[in-house]
Amino acid sequence: MAQRHTTSLRLRLRYRFDNLVAGGTTALIGWFALACLAVVVPASTVLVWADRGAAPTLSGRLTAVWVSVGQTLKIGGAVGPPLYVLASVALALVALLFVSTLVSLITTGINRRIMLLRRGHSTVLESGHTVVLGWSDQIFPVVGELVAANSNQRRSAVTVLAPKDKVEMEDEIATSVADTGTTRIICRNGRTTDPADLARVSPRTAKAVLVLPPEGDTGDAHVVKTLLALDAAVPEPGGAVVVAAVRDTRNHVTARLAAGPGGHVVCVDDIIARLLVQTAREPGLSLVYQDLLDFAGDEFYTAPARGLAGRAFGEALLAFSTSSVVGLLRPGGEVALNPDPGTPIGADDRIVLVSRDDDTAVQEDASSCVEEDAIVTVRPAAPVAERLLLLGWNRRAPLIVEQLDQFVGPGTTLDVVSLGDETTMRCTSGISGARSRLEVDFRSGDITDPRLLAKLDVPSYDSVIVIGETGLEAVSPAPLPPARAIDLTLAPETGTETDDRTLVTLLHLRAIGEAAGRELSLTTEMSDDGNRLLAPAREGADFIVSGRLISLLMTQISENRHLADVFEELFRAEGNELHLKPVADYVRTDREVAFATLVESARRRRECALGYRLRAEAATGPAYGVRLNPDKRQRVRFGEHDWLIVLAES
Repeated sequence: MAQRHTTSLRLRLRYRFDNLVAGGTTALIGWFALACLAVVVPASTVLVWADRGAAPTLSGRLTAVWVSVGQTLKIGGAVGPPLYVLASVALALVALLFVSTLVSLITTGINRRIMLLRRGHSTVLESGHTVVLGWSDQIFPVVGELVAANSNQRRSAVTVLAPKDKVEMEDEIATSVADTGTTRIICRNGRTTDPADLARVSPRTAKAVLVLPPEGDTGDAHVVKTLLALDAAVPEPGGAVVVAAVRDTRNHVTARLAAGPGGHVVCVDDIIARLLVQTAREPGLSLVYQDLLDFAGDEFYTAPARGLAGRAFGEALLAFSTSSVVGLLRPGGEVALNPDPGTPIGADDRIVLVSRDDDTAVQEDASSCVEEDAIVTVRPAAPVAERLLLLGWNRRAPLIVEQLDQFVGPGTTLDVVSLGDETTMRCTSGISGARSRLEVDFRSGDITDPRLLAKLDVPSYDSVIVIGETGLEAVSPAPLPPARAIDLTLAPETGTETDDRTLVTLLHLRAIGEAAGRELSLTTEMSDDGNRLLAPAREGADFIVSGRLISLLMTQISENRHLADVFEELFRAEGNELHLKPVADYVRTDREVAFATLVESARRRRECALGYRLRAEAATGPAYGVRLNPDKRQRVRFGEHDWLIVLAES
């Protein structure tokens, strides 16, 4: 009962206070004055009566009380004739009103400025910083990689502009990127398509500008408008590297025109399709690209050709003990990957190589470590016909089929299984029946149905590709069961919901592989890197996480504009690309050999060796057997089933 009474009294007092506040400014001032007098007058009286030196008469003590009250309330407390006292109090009240008003104005101005800063509307005054325009899930790997790239810098800054609350952006980035080291993260609120808002992040003085595609069907159009706004905000070409990304290949040319001659536009669909095909052809390649694109490992750099001018490119392959040479950068900006070993190196050329960092590319000859008697010569194997399986269908599927036709041997067959009939898929993709090497067969079905997967005899295929399924309707949808634990309806073209169906498909494929007693050669496309951790697949399996890989690629190009040409050649069917080839085709496997021996053996086959993968460690993280850019003096005993990572012609 006592508790109920206390609560009731508190509520009644609170209710009266609410009514008092609702009474307006005049009532508040009146009640506040009465409250002050109710406290100050009794306290002053007690002080005067307790003072032994106070006047002995009542009038004298009352005068002392008045002086104490006046001094406490800053209204003077003057003593004298009534008119004098009244004028003194009036002047004190006017002065108090003036000072209070001035303090209020100053406080309001400071609060307005603080709110302006919190909203992110102030201008960034930085130079040599990196600007990131737009907000999506890609922002977190981009910022994380930029922090890693700037770890050896004493002072660096990354500025983010997006139509999002500044404090929310800072909190989300701080949650995802816990340690920013010496890099300051500066967020600003504004529209990336407005030149006035773009000026807030000082793109004119930046070293790089990255334009991220937002989620949704209009993401590519937004990127194009942002590039046009950037051109309007910085009409004169500056030193900043502009890197943008679009999803649909149909918008690639438009975005490149908007970016201008100095801009670099990455096409997500095109690159992901190429990576899926290359990895499906050579399992383990996704791990190599992940290591190359991640600043935490070894990546591409350029180094001056001091001491190598006039010598052949083949001699440069063993001139760096702790870096792997892969090409030349000409003075005009042209990149030549894996040129002929006899190509002369010019005095103004730079060496393109893979190294731990830009300061670790030091010349140190390793030719003395080559063991001639360990080198073997094997004829390249002729391409053979294969059986391939593509599970799922989306906007990138036609590109995957097109790329496969350029890579596979004659007579190879591809079975495509997805919702929708053959006519629908052919019409949406523009795929014709005539192909130079690849025969394509379409089948309609739900790839999350274990009965369908069992009928396909998945273990009989040489390689299986699983991609996110979007944009198609089932031909004859079966009635849904009364209760359904997981919603497996098709997701829109963008978004991470497509991973739900992919995870279920992988779960059934794992069961099929275990029942068959063999490991399926599986390459999977996913949208969210978090879902990759949930995937029911073996350790070290090949996953192409589109958002993360594109973020890493954009960050690499922003740090070195010449890498755009390097990656463009690596990801196309023509020219040079990365391969995983049997080590036994290069050196003897019955002894330990220095890695320099493999580099020399690869050179004689007109290839550049830059690492290896050990089969015995293929399921052990975090490297899963991949060793990029090992010391050429390092001695390793390889097995028959180990692989050499080389850069070679397709």
